[in-house]
Amino acid sequence: MPAERTPAAGAPVRRRARYRRRLRSRIILSFALFGFGLMVLFAFATNLTRSRVENQLVEDVLNRNIDEYAKRYYADPEANPAVPVEQIYGRVVGRSRFEELRLDEPDWYELPDGIHNISGTDEDGSPFSYKLAVRKTPQEWFFLAYDMTQTARGERQFNRAIYISVVFFTVLSLLVGWWAASRVMSPVSELARRLKRSGRSAQPEALAAHFPDDEVGQLAEALDDYAERLTDVVQRDREFNADVSHELRTPLAVIRGAVELLLSRPDVDDKTRNRLERIQRAEQQCADLISALLLLSRNERGHGATDVCRVAEQLLETHRAQIVGKPLELRLDGRSGLVVDAPEAAIAVALGNLIGNAVKYTTRGEVIVRMHGHSVEVIDSGPGLSAEDAAKLFERGYRGTHAEHSQGGGIGLSIVRRLCELYGWDVWVRPGEVQGVVATLTFAPPRS
Repeated sequence: MPAERTPAAGAPVRRRARYRRRLRSRIILSFALFGFGLMVLFAFATNLTRSRVENQLVEDVLNRNIDEYAKRYYADPEANPAVPVEQIYGRVVGRSRFEELRLDEPDWYELPDGIHNISGTDEDGSPFSYKLAVRKTPQEWFFLAYDMTQTARGERQFNRAIYISVVFFTVLSLLVGWWAASRVMSPVSELARRLKRSGRSAQPEALAAHFPDDEVGQLAEALDDYAERLTDVVQRDREFNADVSHELRTPLAVIRGAVELLLSRPDVDDKTRNRLERIQRAEQQCADLISALLLLSRNERGHGATDVCRVAEQLLETHRAQIVGKPLELRLDGRSGLVVDAPEAAIAVALGNLIGNAVKYTTRGEVIVRMHGHSVEVIDSGPGLSAEDAAKLFERGYRGTHAEHSQGGGIGLSIVRRLCELYGWDVWVRPGEVQGVVATLTFAPPRS
């Protein structure tokens, strides 16, 4: 099972794609939801109020009329009393007919005093609904039925009208929200377009002049001020980097010339020659580092056809001269012929920091630089990699748990990470199969 990759700390992490509604859509949706919610609450309250009022009125009518119906019956028990209100049907059942009622209308027979809702379907399948008022005495039972069929039909029509109103006003709220969002977001969208167009030029365009003195105008004015300050900072940074690069290259050129002149003399002894060659290598490292830092400061990719294998051999040779007396073997595996479109200085700094770290923290054993088709592995037999080191190794200023009193400011690997971000390369570290660390530098494949 392959070891898990530990990505370069501080490298940009791709976030999972998330759907985010635009502000314009959120405004429209807010209006639509507000209108829909308000209409639903209004419809619910209206329907509930109507039902309660209607039921209360019907029950009051039934309560008043059943008492009147009983009075009329007792005034002339032989006659069938007339019901005082239309749509109300009355019935009186004497004590001798209680059992008959139980057989004919078992539902009525079981009902206690009060008002009850009765609904169902006729024999022909037609629905019916009525309210039944019941008053029971030891001698007579009185029943008043109020026909609610028309009321139920009217309730259905009312509910249909309510539903149509909810849909209508929701659509109206949606249209109002769309119109309001267009008016509100129009200056913001215009500001975004102008800001995007301004970002493509070296000198940003003034934005505040195109907008009135409102909230959007104040935002445009703040962006103008920020862009002006940012442009000044970038300009000063570029000038500083260019000046430093130029001023450092001059003494380095003097050092290089002087070292080459001294090395060309035949009377130089071996000890002095070794020192001069060490100075020459240090000068080359400084020149490469200056070139790489200048590329990073300008955020621009340099070009070139660099043989990575040749650069690796030179770096290994440089480190061999520095580890005299240390039981450590440096070797190169593979000859892939890997050529990368980048300046030799950028390759030397990126690969050199990985090799330098491996040499620094490996006290004995070997450091292997293994070439692959589009990548290079630096394998050491050092003390290994802790979880904390793996998480922070490429952060600026982090020196690792094994650094102890070794020299260095902990910025070498952060430069490697920044070069990888600039050129689209990839760098990660993982523990070795037995011990040590494996650092892998993968170059972007050439574009066809």
